[in-house]
Amino acid sequence: MRRRRILQGAAVTAAAALLPASARAVAAPTQGTDYPAAQWFPASTSNYTAAQRPWDHQVDRVVVHVAQQTFTETIGIFQDPAKQVSAHYVVRSGDGFVAQCVPERDIAWHAGNWDHNTRSVGIEHEGWVDQPSYFTDAMYEHSARLTADICERYGLAKDRAHIIGHHEVPGSDHTDPGDDWDWVRYIRLVNLS
Repeated sequence: MRRRRILQGAAVTAAAALLPASARAVAAPTQGTDYPAAQWFPASTSNYTAAQRPWDHQVDRVVVHVAQQTFTETIGIFQDPAKQVSAHYVVRSGDGFVAQCVPERDIAWHAGNWDHNTRSVGIEHEGWVDQPSYFTDAMYEHSARLTADICERYGLAKDRAHIIGHHEVPGSDHTDPGDDWDWVRYIRLVNLS
C-alpha cells in the first residue's frame, strides 16, 4: 500500500512537471466550492482572513470588480503571498468560467474597506474598465448566475442595494467595474437566474 502511494505521488509530480509554468501556477487542486459551477484555484492564505461567516460576520452584499488584468494574472496575484489581496471568485471573459479563490466563510481582501470585506462576497471579472469587449455575454451570464446563487444562499435581495460596484465602497479610490459595465442588464440577468 505504501509503495503504491509513493508511485502515485511520483506520477502526479511527473505529470505536473510536464505542464507549462503558466498552467501549473493556476492548476486547481480538488476541493469543494461554495458555488457548484466553480472550480477551486486557492489564493494564498496570506491574502485573506480566516473566519466563520456568516456566524461571526453577516454577509449582506456582493461587490463586483473588474480586475484590470487577465484571468490568469489575477489568479497569480491572489496566489502570491506578497500581494495582500484576494477575492472570493474570478470570472473569465471568453467563456464565463468561474474560479473560486477564497472560501466564502473567510474574509477576502478585495474592497479596500475592512467593514465591507467582512460583510461581502467579492467577484473579480477578467478585463479592464475601459475595454468593454471583455464584458462578454458569457461573462455576464455566468457571473449573474453566481451572484444569484450567492444572494439566494444569504437571503439577499437581488438589487443594486445588495449588489454593488467596487467604486461604491466607502473610501474606495477604484473606478471598477466602470462606466461600460451594464448594470441594468446584469441585475436583470441575476433576477432571471
